[in-house]
Amino acid sequence: MEKHLHIVCLDVPYPLDYGGVFDLFCKIKTLHRLGIKIHLHCFEYGRGEQPELNNYCVEVNYYPRVRGHKGFSHKLPYIVCSRSSQQLLDNLLKDEFPILLEGVHCTYLLNDERFKNRKIILRLHNIEYKYYQLLFHAEKRIAKKIYFWHESKLLRRYERKIAGKAIVVCVCAEDAKLYAEECEAKNVFHLPVFLPFEKVEFNNDGGCFCLYHGNLSIAENEAVACWLLKKVFNDIDVPFIIAGKNPSANLMRKANGNPHACIISNPSVEEMQDMISKAQINILPSFNYTGVKLKLLNALYNGRHCVVNDETIKGTQLQSACHVCNDDYSFKEKIENLYRKPFDFEEAQWRQELLSKHFNNEKNAEQLIKWIW
Repeated sequence: MEKHLHIVCLDVPYPLDYGGVFDLFCKIKTLHRLGIKIHLHCFEYGRGEQPELNNYCVEVNYYPRVRGHKGFSHKLPYIVCSRSSQQLLDNLLKDEFPILLEGVHCTYLLNDERFKNRKIILRLHNIEYKYYQLLFHAEKRIAKKIYFWHESKLLRRYERKIAGKAIVVCVCAEDAKLYAEECEAKNVFHLPVFLPFEKVEFNNDGGCFCLYHGNLSIAENEAVACWLLKKVFNDIDVPFIIAGKNPSANLMRKANGNPHACIISNPSVEEMQDMISKAQINILPSFNYTGVKLKLLNALYNGRHCVVNDETIKGTQLQSACHVCNDDYSFKEKIENLYRKPFDFEEAQWRQELLSKHFNNEKNAEQLIKWIW
């Protein structure tokens, strides 16, 4: 008997040009390979319709996201209210197939009594209210600070309200535990992220620079880049590249003031992957713990040495594949030790074994199928 599944995505899950779509697209691709008939529903607000998705889905539907003041509500978080669509609800009510909601963003239908007895799975990418709390603390602009504070407050209440209305599947065990304890979710499980990488790339040629990469328009990522410039690369003679989306004028100015640093703005996917593979050290500290850092997994599969802090690897079981430092002095010392140290074949083998235990797309898709059916 054929298995049909509705998947509702917060964004168009292709191309793979930022970490957030890795899990979405690779899950769709793997479920398709295992014979699941996918009915895909995407909120489109700038990425456009993607014909590639038609190769893996029975149908692909696109819905506009309600942007600006029309997407705001006093009761619902903006990330949810702006993705409310009557057309989507009507399409989902045409049959009784189970529904996979990708992120709290897509949970508007959980407030609709017509879906009360429907099999619904919520894929949790973050504890969203905690993520917005962290954005609030990292943001310097007043208007955005107010928005993040208000959104976090709404999300905290909202996530507690919906936690019992679906099977919750988290990307990391830490989030599953927290959702069960704080939001009183009854059916909550952990399932690792789906990735486009399967094999650790080994290159024993030495890299020629250190790299920090991420979406630089996010306040936390900018703060990390500024900290690295000011506290770590301020007095060590090692080339340092910062690469990512939409760096601010402030960050550009700080990088230009360092003779060993430069910024690569808005690199293509291919350019970013090339930099990750050519860096001698991928440096990925974080100022907060939020789910699984996809950029770390990218660097572990495709790069050489990875230097991180505790917040980057918390709850991931990946500490043995990384060099962990927690202050500027330790980062400097580790960078100087690793900059001319070869990344050897034994390290690559150990990394492959560790990653394969957790990030096996087919095995994880089979587990998801069991939970749904």
